[in-house]
Amino acid sequence: MAGRPRSFDRDAALAAAVEQFWREGYEATSIATLTAAMGVSPPSLYAAFGDKNRLFEEASAAYFRLTCEGLDRAAELPTAREAIVRVLEDTARAHTDAATPPGCLMLTEPRLTAQRQELYQRLLDRLERGVKDGDLAPGTRTDRLASFLVVVLRGMSGCARDGGTLEDLQQIAETAMAAFPAPLEKADRRSISR
Repeated sequence: MAGRPRSFDRDAALAAAVEQFWREGYEATSIATLTAAMGVSPPSLYAAFGDKNRLFEEASAAYFRLTCEGLDRAAELPTAREAIVRVLEDTARAHTDAATPPGCLMLTEPRLTAQRQELYQRLLDRLERGVKDGDLAPGTRTDRLASFLVVVLRGMSGCARDGGTLEDLQQIAETAMAAFPAPLEKADRRSISR
């Protein structure tokens, strides 16, 4: 005998859970606040998502997928510099958008270290492609640069959580890009490729 069909939109409920965890953090978010935000009853929440921990895992994975999708779109830009500028600009806008809580869901739990590592790896891959493509100099310490960028992204999130404005975050992004290696000139690229 099949159970009754769900009377709510699971994706919309998950999106509401993402925002609730993002706004309040894992510890401060209760089942009561989750069910109110998601518009579901406690039995429906448990049936659809399991316990609070499993719901948080699914919510943080959904949030992280969106983060990675944005990073992947930026990575398709022609140069590493353009890609990183886009990542920083998108981060500044996302963390200060009035429609979303300030800061970043990824900073709310230490269990998300693996997601930060994935972010580092995606940045590293794009920087290494920049070296291979010749828009970053050979010998660029892409590992250090990727670590630096992860710290900048986390700092931008923290600044937004503490009340930083879009302008504040854009200034952080500009300062970070001032530390980014200068692009190689076309003549330099040709000599490297020989």
